[in-house]
Amino acid sequence: MATLLSGYESSDDEAPPSPVGSTSTLPPLGGSFAQPSTAADDEEEDDDKLEEQARKDAFGLTSTNGQSASESVKRGDKLAVMAAPEVLKEDPNGAGLAIITRPTDKVMNVNLTYDDMTRPVAGPVDPFNQRKNKGMNTLSGHVEEQAMDDYSFLMAQRTFDVHGYALNPSIQSGESQPIVGSLNQAHQNGYASIETIRPSRSERKETKRKRGGKGDLGVVDGEGAYMGPWAEWQGEKDVDPVVEEEAEDWREEKRRREEAAEAAKEKMKIAREEKSIFHGKELTDYAGRTYMHIPTDTDVKLNPSDGASPPNAYLPEKCIHTWTGHNKAVSAIRLFPRSGHLLLSASMDTKVKLWDVYHEGNCLRTFLGHSQAVKDVNFNNKGTKFLSASYDRTIKLWDTETGKCIQAFSNGKVPNVVKFNPDGDKQHIFLAGMQDKKIIQYDLRAHEIVQTYDQHLGPVNTITFMDENRRFVTTSDDKTIRGWDYDIPVVIKYIAEPYMHSMPAVTLHPSNRYFACQSLDNQILVYSADGSFRQNKKKRFAGHTVAGYACAIGFSPDGKYISSGTGSGDMVFWDWKSGKIVKRLRAHKEVVIDHAWLPNEHSKLVTASWDGLIKLWT
Repeated sequence: MATLLSGYESSDDEAPPSPVGSTSTLPPLGGSFAQPSTAADDEEEDDDKLEEQARKDAFGLTSTNGQSASESVKRGDKLAVMAAPEVLKEDPNGAGLAIITRPTDKVMNVNLTYDDMTRPVAGPVDPFNQRKNKGMNTLSGHVEEQAMDDYSFLMAQRTFDVHGYALNPSIQSGESQPIVGSLNQAHQNGYASIETIRPSRSERKETKRKRGGKGDLGVVDGEGAYMGPWAEWQGEKDVDPVVEEEAEDWREEKRRREEAAEAAKEKMKIAREEKSIFHGKELTDYAGRTYMHIPTDTDVKLNPSDGASPPNAYLPEKCIHTWTGHNKAVSAIRLFPRSGHLLLSASMDTKVKLWDVYHEGNCLRTFLGHSQAVKDVNFNNKGTKFLSASYDRTIKLWDTETGKCIQAFSNGKVPNVVKFNPDGDKQHIFLAGMQDKKIIQYDLRAHEIVQTYDQHLGPVNTITFMDENRRFVTTSDDKTIRGWDYDIPVVIKYIAEPYMHSMPAVTLHPSNRYFACQSLDNQILVYSADGSFRQNKKKRFAGHTVAGYACAIGFSPDGKYISSGTGSGDMVFWDWKSGKIVKRLRAHKEVVIDHAWLPNEHSKLVTASWDGLIKLWT
């Protein structure tokens, strides 16, 4: 180890004491003070050798066997005086790392040659060096700001578009103005802008349109016939000749379009032809009764008396039947009044179907007559007739038993909801909420609109009769609830709050004291139905997701439970008194848009979904 470190002497180490009588204060090359030489020629010779040694080997890399630089120049007892500081001799194995220093170092352990110190700096050019980027205000060059009003820019642009040249706007005033574009064209026009270029009289005369000759008064028809002031302009008929192949292609395309339009009209005409298809074997049974007869062979009394109490309700648990037949989404379902032994369904496939509930569960009849999706259906009090509202802007009245279309009505607007007047003496009147923000009252006997309720600011979504059918409540996309007196087109109650959302579904409670509204902020709000229409803030049902869907609300026959479909295909049941969720049922794969409780059953429920299926649960 001593031998290895013998050649790495440093100025950091303490130098040995100088001998007595020494007069030199310069640090010697070997780490000790030396006596001055007495021979001048020896000093000069030693200086020349040291200078040549430093020029050949600045870092001492050629020295071997750990000999120091001082030992290589020693001649007996003669030592050379050097002004350079003492440094470590370079290690041959790590010579490249010798010039690496730390920021905290105060001593550099290598002597660099002048060539090394003046060598240019290696590495990429600093893009932020202001001295090198002189004249540049961006990294890629120099960007010059130029202010120009709109008129001057439009004139320069138009000059370039018409004549093919324009003045360079980047040249400062007072200097030469080079041209952008065609120099020849600019020279011909005198480098003028289009606003100063004025054609000569001869040029205007040549370019002016000329009429043809008046012709000869003696010639009535043919070449040279008299035209007078009605002569055509010259060159007016000089049009490109029509290629025969292109003309034939156009005639073929025109014929194809006309045939497609005729086929569409014929298809629409056929679709609008009202008809129905009976799917059973026989229309009547052995006793001459049709499917309209309320069955008596079931274990449930389907025709209870008026004062009978509703059955106690329980929550359904499993699906016992599935009705299939619709090709597209089901939009609404309605049970036959009082008995519920028949089920009416409206679908986006333009069809309305009537289904059996208590026997085989088959499709009894299909009603055809709409050319677009059916939005809503509604039975009258007896169930002998029903209304259907469609996106084809028509409302049609059907006979439930025979399947005939009794009457069709249209005011040119799309109906969203239809409702018969529940009074027994007003079964010939129905109300319809339209897409044009109006509610119309139509008389089926007079075949005309007898009243219009026009106060909403958006399409009307629901109509709900209450207070012994003297009043009705409507909701709309304008996020308001409005109460009306029947046959009086004046709003008696206006409910609108900043936090309210649209309510596309409303259902009356079996006790007729409340009505529930499906709000699109994923909650059900309850209002009183006594005429004040005051919100019951203690009853609020949440925990389901219906945002974006008009999922209907349902009540169990005894009013114990309130139910709603969701956008994910679930059925959610709440307890009416406590407001807590008591059951969540996975019913369909898509949104459950409508459902209905069987009026005479304890726990049976019918659900309809956009997957085209209708299911019976118990």
